[in-house]
Amino acid sequence: MVNNQLVNPRSIVVVGGSNTVQKPGGKVLKNLIDHQFKGQLYVVNPKETEVQGIRAFADVNQLPQVDLAILAIPAKLCPETVDILAHQKETRAFIILSAGFSEESHEGAEIEKQIVKTINEVNGSLIGPNCIGVLNYNYAGVFTTPIPKLDPKGCDFISGSGATAVFIMEAGMPKGLTFSSVYSVGNSAQMGVEEVLEYMDTNFDPQTSSKVKLLYIENIKKPEKLLKHASSLVRKGCKIAAIKSGSSEAGSRAASSHTGAMASPDVAVDALFKKAGIVRCYGRDELTTVASIFMHKPLEGKRIAIITHAGGPAVMLTDALSQGGFEIPKIEGPKAQELLTHLFPGSSVANPIDFLATGTAEQLGKIIDYCENEFENVDAMVVIFGSPGLFPVYDVYNVLDEKMKVCKKPIYPVLPSIINVADEIKEFLSKGRLNFPDEVVFAKALAQIHNTPKPIQLRDNQYILNKERLSSILANVDNGYLKPAEVQMLLDAAGIPRAGEMVASNVIDAVKAADELGYPVVMKVIGSVHKSDVGGVALNIKSKDAVVKEFERMIKIKDVTGILIQPMLSGMELFIGAKREEPFGHLVMFGMGGIFIEVLKDVQTLLVPVSKDEVLNALPKLKTYSMLKGVRGQEGVNIELFVDIICKVSALLAAVPEIYEMDINPLLGKKNQVIAVDARIRIEK
Repeated sequence: MVNNQLVNPRSIVVVGGSNTVQKPGGKVLKNLIDHQFKGQLYVVNPKETEVQGIRAFADVNQLPQVDLAILAIPAKLCPETVDILAHQKETRAFIILSAGFSEESHEGAEIEKQIVKTINEVNGSLIGPNCIGVLNYNYAGVFTTPIPKLDPKGCDFISGSGATAVFIMEAGMPKGLTFSSVYSVGNSAQMGVEEVLEYMDTNFDPQTSSKVKLLYIENIKKPEKLLKHASSLVRKGCKIAAIKSGSSEAGSRAASSHTGAMASPDVAVDALFKKAGIVRCYGRDELTTVASIFMHKPLEGKRIAIITHAGGPAVMLTDALSQGGFEIPKIEGPKAQELLTHLFPGSSVANPIDFLATGTAEQLGKIIDYCENEFENVDAMVVIFGSPGLFPVYDVYNVLDEKMKVCKKPIYPVLPSIINVADEIKEFLSKGRLNFPDEVVFAKALAQIHNTPKPIQLRDNQYILNKERLSSILANVDNGYLKPAEVQMLLDAAGIPRAGEMVASNVIDAVKAADELGYPVVMKVIGSVHKSDVGGVALNIKSKDAVVKEFERMIKIKDVTGILIQPMLSGMELFIGAKREEPFGHLVMFGMGGIFIEVLKDVQTLLVPVSKDEVLNALPKLKTYSMLKGVRGQEGVNIELFVDIICKVSALLAAVPEIYEMDINPLLGKKNQVIAVDARIRIEK
C-alpha cells in the first residue's frame, strides 16, 4: 500500500547517486536538487565524499534514519541494501530504478521476491523495480526529462512503462497539459497500477485531489481492484482515461461456441473499462487529448457550434463530430441575421460559423457571445483559429482566453498553427489554457468521452439464486458440454423461460414426445456436432410419419447420441452468450441472433455481474436496436423480458463460476414472451 513516506517524505537517500548526470543515480539526484526537495537529502556513494553538493556516505550503514530510499545500484546489491534500510534505518518507502529483476531472468525474479518480502515485513511501500521513479508536488524522484509543470489540479498519471510515461508526458506538455503526480510502477513487484489507484481513491479529497487520472496499463493483474477503485473515483467526480496495450493475443484458446469465438482478453478490457467508467484510448495523442478535454468545463448535451476562419478544418471537424454522435445544429432566425451584421460580407453563421480569414478578435468575441447567450440550440463551441504567418494573433487568443473565463458553455480551442504563431500559443498556454492542434483527433477524443457510460452501482439482492440447488445439479458433472437435461435444470434454477422439450433415443419415444408436445415440432441432434453443419435440425414437422422419417435420418449422423424434440415456436431470433475470460471473470454478450451474430457480430458485451440499468444502456448501441423495438409494422420484442433474462444469465454465471462457455441461441422474442429454444453450456472446473 502507498504510504506517506512515499508520497511526502521528510528525507530521501539516493543509493548510487553520482556526479554523472547521464546515469540514473546522477540524474535523479539532480532532479531532486533542481526541483527543490524541501526535506533532508542524502547520497550513498563509496567513491565520493560529496556528490552534486550533497554529503555522500560510503555505505547505508552510516546513514541516519531516512523515510524514502531511491536505489540506482546493480540488482544483486539491492536485497542487502533494502534489508539494512528497512530494519536498521526505519526506511518505509523504496523506489528501485535498477533493472535486472523479473523482467530479465529467473535469478532476477528471486531477488525481486526477496526484496518484496523484506519490505512487507516492515509494512513498507515499493515502487518498481525497473522504473523511472515517482514525481509529485513534493519531490521529483525520476531520472528522466522533461519534468512537466506540476499543478495540484493537473493529471495524476500511473504508468506500467517508464519510457511510455516519458513519451506521454512529452505528448501532453505541448498541448498545455499539466500533471499533479506521476507513478512509474515498472515490474509492479509489490504495487502496480491497481494499488496506486486504490491509494488515490481511499485518500481522495474533493477539495485538494486531482480529478483527472491517466493510466497506461500493460497487464491487468487485479481487475476487481481496478474496477472497484476506478468506478469509485468516477462516482466521486473524477474522470479517468486509460491505454491498455498488449491484448492482441486474443483467441489463444480454441472456442467452440459463438460467444467463445467473439470473446477475448481485449473484449474483456473493453467491458471492464465500460463498467468502471474509464475512457479507453489507443495511443499517446488520444490519451493526452482526452485528458485535455477533461480539463475543460463539462459538456452537457451534444450540440456543437463550430467557429472558424478556415473552411477546410471546419468541414473535417463537422464530419468527425457527426460520425461521433454529435449534432452540428443549423443556426438561423433573427438572431443569426443580427450576428451576421457584425461580420464582414461573405461570412456565414449557418454552422460552421465562418468569419473568414480576415476575421478579427472583436468579431470572434461577438460570435462567442451570441453562441453563449442567444443560440439555445448550442451546448458547446469549438474555435478554430490559426494563421498563415502574416500578422500576430495575440489579440484573438486573448479574447478567447477571456471568453473561456466567463462562458458557462465549454469552449474548445483548436489552434493549428503551432509554428507560425508559436509564441502566441505559448502565451495562451501560459495562462493555464490547453490547445487541440488537430481538429479530427479532438473530435474522436470527444466522442470517446461522450460514448463512455457512467459506472452503475449494482443494487443489492437483484437476482438471488439457490446455490445449493445449482451445486447439486453439477455435483457429478465432468468438464465439457452438459447434457440437455442438465442444461434444462440450470435454466430452470435461474428462472430463464425455455421451450418444452423431450429427448428421444429411439423412434417410439420420438413419436410419443411429439404427440405430447403438440405439432408442429422441431427436431435437433444431440452430440458433439454443430447441428446446422450436418443437417441436424428439422423444422416445422407436422405429422407422425415425418417424425419417424427425420428420426431415422438424424440418428445415423456421426457422433449423434439422441434427438431433442421441441414445439415449433415463432418470434424474432435473439442471442445471449457468455464466456469466462480470466482474470476478468465472466463476460455476457447479447444481441439479435441468426446472421446478426454469426456474420455481423452485432453484440454488446458486459462484465458480470450486470444490472438492468447497464443492459438498458447497452441495448441502444446495437445496430439492430430499431429492429428489436419493431420497424415498418413488424412486431418488436418485449425489451423488459429480454433484459430480465440477460440479468438472470448474469446471476447464473455469478453463482456457477464453473460455467466456461454458454450460448442461448436462439432465444425467440415477441411482444408477450421471450423464450429460450436452444442452449449449450460448457463446464470447466
